Amino acid sequence: MPYVDLQDYVNAARCGGVVALPTDTVWGVAVNPEYSSILYELKQRSREKSLILLGASPADLWPYVTLDANQWQTITTQHWPGQLTLVVPASQKVPLAMHPTTPDTIGVRVPDHPVARQLLALTGPLATTSANLSGQPNLMSVEQVLDQFPQVYGLEAGALQALLGRDAALPAPSGLPSTVARWQSQRWEVLRQGTVYL
Repeated sequence: MPYVDLQDYVNAARCGGVVALPTDTVWGVAVNPEYSSILYELKQRSREKSLILLGASPADLWPYVTLDANQWQTITTQHWPGQLTLVVPASQKVPLAMHPTTPDTIGVRVPDHPVARQLLALTGPLATTSANLSGQPNLMSVEQVLDQFPQVYGLEAGALQALLGRDAALPAPSGLPSTVARWQSQRWEVLRQGTVYL
């Protein structure tokens, strides 16, 4: 797809179009959670691997989670926005297509990237995964994403600069994976160690 303005980007994300989304870890591809199956097809991704739900704030993610806020508020206050994915009990609001083999849990995160959070505030939480064919290296720029996935919507440069502010540069993804922690037996269990240490 060609680069689009902000309104067309938001409309696409809300209505089942796949968008390129910069994050603090890698460039991602994202879609309205109801259309999650599109991401599996796009990436040739195994449905045994759940997608991650990104939101602009913890409050945006609460409706998708059944864990009591007191049980995760401390960790989110300390590490969100940031490179920490929490695997938590999922509510009925999470479409089964997001996590077909693990319907009881969902991974959630608030990225530490100013553009990502502004876009997510406009679109609502999005189902996301890294922008690459499954098993292939991560793509590290919007140009690479749109070259590999021409059906994905990218935000045009002027709209991106307006979100960043005058003369500000787009923060580059770290290229490092987020830490993944699961709520298990009344405590957080680290499943994958990334840049955040619990």
